[in-house]
Amino acid sequence: MTVDSAVTPTLRSRTRQLLSTSAGNLVEWYDWLAYAFLTTYFADQVFPDTGHSLVPLLSAFAVFAVGFVMRPIGGLAIGAIADRAGRRPAMTLTVALMGVSQLAMVLLPTYAQAGLLSPLLLIVIRLVQGFSVGGEFAVSSVFLVESAPPGRRGLFSSFSYFSSNLGQLMAAGVASLLGNMLSMDQMSSWGWRLAFALGALLSLLGLWVRYGAEETYVHAEAIRKGAVDRPGLFDFLRRHPKESMLIVGMTAGATVSFYTWSIYLPTYATITAGADPARALTVSTIALVFFTAIQPLGGLLADRVGRKPLLVVFGAGFTVLTVPMLGMLQDSFWNLLLISCVAMVLLTGYTSVCSAVMVELFPSKVRTTGIGFPYALTVALFGGTAPYVATMLADGGHGQVFGWYASALTLVSTVVYIRMRETRDTVLD
Repeated sequence: MTVDSAVTPTLRSRTRQLLSTSAGNLVEWYDWLAYAFLTTYFADQVFPDTGHSLVPLLSAFAVFAVGFVMRPIGGLAIGAIADRAGRRPAMTLTVALMGVSQLAMVLLPTYAQAGLLSPLLLIVIRLVQGFSVGGEFAVSSVFLVESAPPGRRGLFSSFSYFSSNLGQLMAAGVASLLGNMLSMDQMSSWGWRLAFALGALLSLLGLWVRYGAEETYVHAEAIRKGAVDRPGLFDFLRRHPKESMLIVGMTAGATVSFYTWSIYLPTYATITAGADPARALTVSTIALVFFTAIQPLGGLLADRVGRKPLLVVFGAGFTVLTVPMLGMLQDSFWNLLLISCVAMVLLTGYTSVCSAVMVELFPSKVRTTGIGFPYALTVALFGGTAPYVATMLADGGHGQVFGWYASALTLVSTVVYIRMRETRDTVLD
């Protein structure tokens, strides 16, 4: 056998692993975020008109927030499946649940057709979506990093946020395309369902590509045969409390920074700096494209210099610069773009390597639950509430306080990064 014939199947296999996980992750995040981009169109259809124009919209956004409640539960339950039955069944489950929920959105009756059943069904759908996406990050991150060749775990790790960002861009693009092709009446009556129908079809694609992936969990078959003890639901916390708390400390400041700079910034700039909403949204989209493109570069750099330097630069940068950068926002395209791109570079210090670091902290038998529950709980507590906290402070005339709040959380995470060990050379079991 020649060297090429021996190596090529391995390279092909790892490429397929990377593509299958990334494609499924893209679909998952398209489905999760399509709701947010289409809320303005279907809110009036699901929630009754009370005479106050903002009530249906606020109700729909409240349901969006409800999804965050289920994310820690999904992280724990789907993580347990991954640590007992294998990574591939867990990844298949997350895409299947999201596909079913997207189809349910297509078929959702309006308030005029079903009364209170309509908003109740919407809540159930959003809870299922939150459960699904709560488990997706952990299981897809573990699968990606376990599939990586030696010395390339950072690179494979970076595709977690690379693919999820593509899903966000796709959701925004589809919503924008439909909004420009159809009239407001058409979008409100039936057009919004087309985007969810696309999500359901994409979920079938996600199922197909993940079906062809190879299992990376060596204990799955032994656990099924009873040769190896099945890990308990909270074994990760009992046996690895320090590592579990490290996930919380790593994520607290990072999730606030991520939601602030990649999702909430257009709204924040509009509220506090009087920026034009359309201009701010355009800048945010350009910055997100830039952010997506540099993820693999961050992963490659982490494989060369280690994880800690990137994490410390991210944490120290946002600890020092969050308040000044938020204070410098103006109603100017170039001002917003420059500040956004600086933020994206700093943020990449975390997003490109966090999956690798988390995976390298735990043994395989509790790896997915050890990441899934602490991570999803922290995101729900700090990331999911960041837009609400910022808006509440701005509404009370204290918008500048949010920057200090974000900086304080990032400082906590920075201390964690400085004190934690370098994990680049960890040998995965």
